[in-house]
Amino acid sequence: MNIKSLLLGSAAALAVVSGAQAADAIVAAEPEPMEYVRVCDAFGTGFFYIPGTETCLKIGGEVRFAYDWNNNNAPRRVNGVDTGINTDDFQTRARVNFTATNDSEVGVISSYIQLEATSDATSFVIDQAYLTVGGFKAGHFNTFADDIGISGENDTFISAAKFDAVNYVYATDAFTVGLGVDELRQADGAFGVQGMASATLGVATLTLWGGYDTKADEGYISGKASAAVGPGTFELYGAWASDRSAYVSTVEWTVGAAYGFQATEKLKITPSVNFVEQFNNVDYTTGGVLASYAIASGLKLDTTVDYNKGDTKDWTGFVRLIRSF
Repeated sequence: MNIKSLLLGSAAALAVVSGAQAADAIVAAEPEPMEYVRVCDAFGTGFFYIPGTETCLKIGGEVRFAYDWNNNNAPRRVNGVDTGINTDDFQTRARVNFTATNDSEVGVISSYIQLEATSDATSFVIDQAYLTVGGFKAGHFNTFADDIGISGENDTFISAAKFDAVNYVYATDAFTVGLGVDELRQADGAFGVQGMASATLGVATLTLWGGYDTKADEGYISGKASAAVGPGTFELYGAWASDRSAYVSTVEWTVGAAYGFQATEKLKITPSVNFVEQFNNVDYTTGGVLASYAIASGLKLDTTVDYNKGDTKDWTGFVRLIRSF
């Protein structure tokens, strides 16, 4: 057998093997059409369907860059010069929100998660997480007490409003009522009860709140009236606490007023004033002005200057650049 015969035989064998492999080859399937994300407009703007489900998801968030300052107590000195400022601080805060909502045989079911981190912290935390079924709400969230106060930055009645809680809210166009139970402290089983009621009559809205700490055996009440007046909204509120509780730790009673108005299409200005008396019989008056300027869609600049006319006569303020999406 010569070299030529060997080469021809090898070529023939390769051809047979190749043909057999070709007969058994796996042919890639045609790609299936993709299911593109569909817009869900049943629950408002920004929602889209999670592919393969009837659940609508919305993703949002906020980035806030802030500079805070005050001249509380002794102003800081730099190189022997009184700066007039005791504390100044730059801080960045990030928040990411997830809302998932769908219809069901028991009504609309929704869940909300808010993650938060600041440049002073080392990790994200769950700032709020709760679920709702119709008017019921359960989870870790800002309770009714968080709404107490007026526009501006110098109302100081409520000390804590975020708890693990369950509440129910019934709302119509004319009025809203709500009742909730809060876990105030896990260690000693303390819990609280809060309620609210709100009614709108024409251009005016009246809202009442009340809360009771069962462990401390103390409670609070508060009321606010707001009405459209001229180019803005006028607010008047008052609050009183029987003594220290998980909801109120410092202020015994307070009254305040604010008026927020659109100075221009993009600039809103809100002056406010509050009179406060504490449980230690120290009283003071605070006043300030909050200005909010809409730079562009989703971007605004907030700044405030507040004055505390007490024994220390403190000035405080901040500048915050906020991007929301």
